[in-house]
Amino acid sequence: MASKLLCFLTFVAWCGAQRAGQYMVPPAKLEAIWPRGLRVSIPDDGFSLFAFHGKLNEEMDGLEAGQWARDITKAKEGRWTFRDRNAKLNIGDKIYFWTYVIKDGLGYRQDDGEWTVTGYVNEDGTPADPSKIPPVTSKPPGGQKPPVTPVTVTSRPPTPPTPACQTSQTVVQGRNSVCKGDLLFSEEFEKNSLNDLTNWDAEIRFPEQPDYPFNVYVTDGTIKLENGNLKVIPLLLDEQKHEGSVNENLDLSSRCTGQLDTTECSRHASGAQILPPIMTGKITTKNKFNFKFGRVEIRAKLPNGDWLIPELNLEPKDYVYGSRRYESGLIRVAFARGNPSESKTLCGGPLLTDSEPYRSYLMKQKIGINNWNNDFHNYTLIWKPDGLELLVDGESYGVVSPGAGFSASAREHLVPHAPLWNKGTVMAPLDELFHVSLGLRVGGVHDFPDSAEKPWKNRSSKAMLSFWTARDSWQPTWYNAALQVDHVRVYAL
Repeated sequence: MASKLLCFLTFVAWCGAQRAGQYMVPPAKLEAIWPRGLRVSIPDDGFSLFAFHGKLNEEMDGLEAGQWARDITKAKEGRWTFRDRNAKLNIGDKIYFWTYVIKDGLGYRQDDGEWTVTGYVNEDGTPADPSKIPPVTSKPPGGQKPPVTPVTVTSRPPTPPTPACQTSQTVVQGRNSVCKGDLLFSEEFEKNSLNDLTNWDAEIRFPEQPDYPFNVYVTDGTIKLENGNLKVIPLLLDEQKHEGSVNENLDLSSRCTGQLDTTECSRHASGAQILPPIMTGKITTKNKFNFKFGRVEIRAKLPNGDWLIPELNLEPKDYVYGSRRYESGLIRVAFARGNPSESKTLCGGPLLTDSEPYRSYLMKQKIGINNWNNDFHNYTLIWKPDGLELLVDGESYGVVSPGAGFSASAREHLVPHAPLWNKGTVMAPLDELFHVSLGLRVGGVHDFPDSAEKPWKNRSSKAMLSFWTARDSWQPTWYNAALQVDHVRVYAL
C-alpha cells in the first residue's frame, strides 16, 4: 500500500480539495523516535484514506511527492499513522510537508506544514531519556538551540481555504453541482467482506448477449477481499458443486440480478447445451454511483490464464440507445487477454458494436515489455465531452476522437444501429450516465477470434461444450488467474 497515492499525485494539485466553508484537515502530529524513526499521525474523523508528503530540511515545491510520499488506508487505535522506521533525525532538523485525507468520498488537504525536531520520544510516545541522547556539539541544521526537555510539537494550524469552486464538466447522478477536480468516488477495498462494500452490488446472473461468455456471475467463493485488494477468482462449477453439474440445472431466481423468468436467472442443461462451466464474480456501482465525463483510475493486476478477460469497465446506466449489441456503448478502462501470447498487449477504449471490424476499430493498444498481468499497474481513462484518452502508469497511449460523431464512422463500417446515435451529441452513445463495473469473464464468442487457435468456434452451437471438453489444455494455465483491484477513484474534470 506504500505507493498507492503516487499514482494520482499529478492531480492532487488539480483537484483543489479545500474550498471556503468546507472541512479542514486536523493538524498532523509529528514525532522523532529515539534512536531512529519518524511518526506522523492525525486523529480519526471517519476518513477512508490519509496521505503524508514531506521533505527533510528542504522546502516542498508546491504539491510535489517529496522524500516521503505515502498513503495510509486504515486507522489504528483511533489515529491514522505514517511511520518511517529508518529516518535519522537530528535536533534542529526541519520537515516541510502537506497532508491529504478522504472523508465521505471527498478529498481535503492541509498545505504548507512545517515542523522542527526539538526532542525525541520512545516508541510508546513517552519522552526519551535525555541521558541516552548525545549532546549537540555543533549548530543544528535548522539553526535552533536544542531544548533541555524533549517535547513533541504538532504542525501549525491549517492554511486559509483555497479559492471557491470552479464548475466541472462532470455530471453525477444525485448531485446538483460538481466542482472541478473533486474526488467523486473512492474505493480502497480496505474491508473485511463483500457485505462491507457499501458502494457496490454484486451481479448474480448468467451473462448473455452480445458476447455469451462461458461463465456465470455468482458470489460463492468468487469474490474476496484480501490485504486491501478485491480479488475476483474463476472457479470450475463441477469442482464447487459436484461432478456433472454442467449437465444439470441451476436456478438463481431467488437472488438473481438479471431479468427474472429468463435464462439470465435460470438454466437447464440439455445435450450439448451445458451450463456455463465457470463461476466468476462481478460488482458494479449501478445502484450507488453513476456519472458522465470524468477521470477514472483503477490500480489492478490483470488475470493470468488462457481465455480469461478482465472487466475494468464503464457501463451505461439506462441503455438510452438500446440494450443489445453495445448500442448504448461500453468503455473498457483497460484489458489484456490472459493468454501468454496476448498478455503483452494492453487495450482500452469504447465498444460500440459486438462484431468486427468496428468492434475493435476504436480500441487503443500498448505493447508492454513484460506481460501486463505480471504486476499491478495504474490504468487511467479520461472521458471528456469531446473524446477519450487512455493512460497506463501515467503514460498516455491513445486518444479516441469522435470526429463528426461516432455515428458517422460507424455508418461507414455498416454498424446497423449507428442511426440511433443521431439524437445525441457527437459523443453518442457515450454521452449518458455510466457506472463502474469490475469483474472477470471467460471465453465467449467475440473477444477471441477463431484465428486464435482456441478449442471452440465462435459461430458453433457447441462452443461452450467444446471449451469445457478442452479443459485439460487451459485449466493448468490458471495458476494466477484472479483479477486483483487495489483501488478505484473517479475525479471531476
